[in-house]
Amino acid sequence: MYVYGKNVVKEVLQKKKDIRQAYIYKNFSDKSILEKLKGTNIKYLDKHELDKIIKDNHQGIILDIDDYQYCDVDEFIKSNNSTVIILDHITDPHNFGAIIRTCEAAGIDGIIIPKDRSVLVNSTVIKVSTGAIENVKISKVTNLVNTIKYLKENGFWIVGTDMKGTPYTKLDYNGKIAVVIGNEGEGMSRLIKENCDFVASIPMIGKTNSLNASVAAGIIIYEVVRQKNEI
Repeated sequence: MYVYGKNVVKEVLQKKKDIRQAYIYKNFSDKSILEKLKGTNIKYLDKHELDKIIKDNHQGIILDIDDYQYCDVDEFIKSNNSTVIILDHITDPHNFGAIIRTCEAAGIDGIIIPKDRSVLVNSTVIKVSTGAIENVKISKVTNLVNTIKYLKENGFWIVGTDMKGTPYTKLDYNGKIAVVIGNEGEGMSRLIKENCDFVASIPMIGKTNSLNASVAAGIIIYEVVRQKNEI
């Protein structure tokens, strides 16, 4: 899998991951990155050669590393104050990457995604997260409904998000909480919604009737953090 961009590469190098190959612009000047890449297989290329590998803004540095390693749900649900984000078939890698970045900044314990009909961790997701993905635990599961039931068995309250629900500031998020963020177009699926304990809504005051999934996630996440930390 390719990762690219200076911030992402710095995070990857900090984690000391195995690098199969580094592709670097021949006039690349970031000495801190070059120093950490000593001993790595490096190919120095012209910009147009790098553009053939990655069409996005690679900033002159591309690494070929092993695919992202997901973790088991049990790795981040044991704390009595755990906060987990469940993504109900998010398909836009930019939304996923932005949500990962917010989760890392807010200290969320983990993210759960389904393995089918959902964007997985790829180069774009990693780039949009600006390297935050290296510090966030993500679990890929076969069945979200079964996973929600498992979370409930482990003491979690499940909070869905929908236009029709209780204003998000009126809910109590203390204790073990899992927040569900629905699909960009259709929101939460019926079965997921039926398995939620509460449904939070974000009031729409203007003419816009919905928010981008990553924006909605950020609003809810920071209300959870505010309550848990009494900010």
